[in-house]
Amino acid sequence: MHDPFYIHGKERSNRWLITCDHATNRIPKSVGEGCLGLTRDDMERHIAYDVGAAGVSRYLSGILNSSAILSNFSRLVIDPNRGEFDPTVLMRLYDGSIIPGNRHADQDEKERRLNAFHRPYHNALADIADKRNDTIIVSVHSFTPKLKGKTTRPWQIGVLHSDDRSFSEPLMKRLMQENDLTIGDNQPYSGYLPGDAIDRHGRSFERPHVLIEIRNDLIMYDDGQRAWAERLAPILVETLNKTQL
Repeated sequence: MHDPFYIHGKERSNRWLITCDHATNRIPKSVGEGCLGLTRDDMERHIAYDVGAAGVSRYLSGILNSSAILSNFSRLVIDPNRGEFDPTVLMRLYDGSIIPGNRHADQDEKERRLNAFHRPYHNALADIADKRNDTIIVSVHSFTPKLKGKTTRPWQIGVLHSDDRSFSEPLMKRLMQENDLTIGDNQPYSGYLPGDAIDRHGRSFERPHVLIEIRNDLIMYDDGQRAWAERLAPILVETLNKTQL
């Protein structure tokens, strides 16, 4: 039996909730016998998971004394950061790599993966978020320094947001006080897709929320993951205290 998620610090009751939608590159045995037909190198790339994000999430939840929920399946199985009706929820091509195990996946297979992985993850996330009426969601992701055929990305960290910028905007302003950082405002991606994880669990419930993207070469190893968590945690707390959300 494959657990589609795991919860770090389940017993903690702090209002912070750390989420990591792309925590692992694991392919469950129930999907292609544990293989989507990609090379080992591809499975270690950002196309399969958010490199380093799981470690940052665990450290951050520990420092903030909060719970963290992390996916336990690759984004290539089914993407928990996408809404169920998003055409990219089941990817067949990603950053120049064809996903052989997804190439002929039909609607029935998509529905099976939604039931086995996507929906249990979101149900668990909703249960944790509902434990308090003042939950604030911090979604931790990472991004590659350079997509194939694209220019190098200059940001160390991006602050992504929906049209609700009540927490993300003051957080970004606070991060801009860090002289050694280049901050992306809704970069390298837009922070709002209808039905995505932040829309579903943050915006729809009018919960304070932010999606943080950290460049993955900075958090590939444990020391970088810990350092970024230790740097971000007091900034998040300071920002929340000032906004009084």
